[in-house]
Amino acid sequence: YRGYDSAGIAIVKPGGQQVVKEKGKIASLEAALQGLDTSGTCGIAHTRWATHGAPNQINAHPHQAGEVALVHNGIIENFKALKVQLGKKGHKFLSDTDTEVLAHLIEDFYDGDLVLAVQKALGVVEGAFGIAVTHLDEPDLIVGARRGSPLVVGVGEGSNYLASDVAAIMGQTRQVIYLDDGEMVTLRPEGVHTTNIKNEEIKKEIQEITWDLGQIQKGGYEHFMLKEIFEQPQTIRDSFRGRILPDSGDVKLGGIELTDWELRNIRRIVILACGTSWHAGLVGEYLLEEYAGIPVEVEYASEFRYRSPVIEPGTLCLTISQSGETIDTLEAMREAKRRGAKVLGLTNVVGSTIARETDGGIYIHAGPEIGVASTKAFTSQVTILILLTIMLARRNTMSSDRGMRLLAELERIPDKIREILAQSDEILEIAKI
Repeated sequence: YRGYDSAGIAIVKPGGQQVVKEKGKIASLEAALQGLDTSGTCGIAHTRWATHGAPNQINAHPHQAGEVALVHNGIIENFKALKVQLGKKGHKFLSDTDTEVLAHLIEDFYDGDLVLAVQKALGVVEGAFGIAVTHLDEPDLIVGARRGSPLVVGVGEGSNYLASDVAAIMGQTRQVIYLDDGEMVTLRPEGVHTTNIKNEEIKKEIQEITWDLGQIQKGGYEHFMLKEIFEQPQTIRDSFRGRILPDSGDVKLGGIELTDWELRNIRRIVILACGTSWHAGLVGEYLLEEYAGIPVEVEYASEFRYRSPVIEPGTLCLTISQSGETIDTLEAMREAKRRGAKVLGLTNVVGSTIARETDGGIYIHAGPEIGVASTKAFTSQVTILILLTIMLARRNTMSSDRGMRLLAELERIPDKIREILAQSDEILEIAKI
């Protein structure tokens, strides 16, 4: 839903896999499917945002190789070398994508066991992937695996689901399993089974999705971004709800697993983020330095992970990501941990990889963000950074009176935003001038 140039679907049915792909929006795929028998035992589908090859029907997912069909998020970095090797063995390629190479690699390893073929293929590829794979000879099976690209399993009754985001499966089930890097899942109608890529069994916890399905529908707005702009009074309020201690001018952030002594002895903060979250981090830098008196550096996560950063005693790394799955931010966080930093996460998605791997953290409670340009997630991130700033400042130099005044003003922000949004028609007219 965050942009696509093509879409496709593959359905496993007696006699063959039915694959339909179209350039453009999902509506084009829906039109192509009109009148077709789309019944089958299992299926995989994908919306694409091109990284390799032009946005056209041939490059759209799913990709096939023999009886294998595959959809893929991520980038296979060594696909060119693999393509040459497979070409020498007689494999013929139709597209310009890295994904088709992975489909052919799995087919090359296939010998009656799709799980084993996927495991062998993933032992060869380099790069990031979140994949779903089917084979005509195993018509009740979907194999999924991830490294660097999120996958969530939906557990239903008599049917099971695999998606890159919980928003895609909320209409089917609220019982989910979040896969970690290096993990695989097999989905059959009767159940799911999780292992690592070495085929060692892994017990995973089933979690309950708490979001309301209505939160990911447009609710009468023309598009999602407009809906999310108008949600900001509520999402900002949700971000600070239950976290403000008005009588003492202090803040309680229960997910931060740090003692008061550790909080008082933070000597430096490094904020790791990309994109919109990086810009929220810049606001946080101003806040933390002005009110808490702590030196702050805001780092592009994509640069941090390729450097040799100096992590001194007393350094706190704050990782910001709306999804909790941003690969550069995730790898930067892991690098900071390897170098001995205490790492906190600031994310919107419960159960996300960053939420699970940090030492502690704070959820922003903005609800699902569908619009491509961030609105409510950004303002919620800034709200949390304000709370964090006041909490740290109160443990150093800020008086309770000043804390009370700042928090009282923060509590007024949602109503002020609501006043501005109530003037949207007038603002639109001004914008037309």
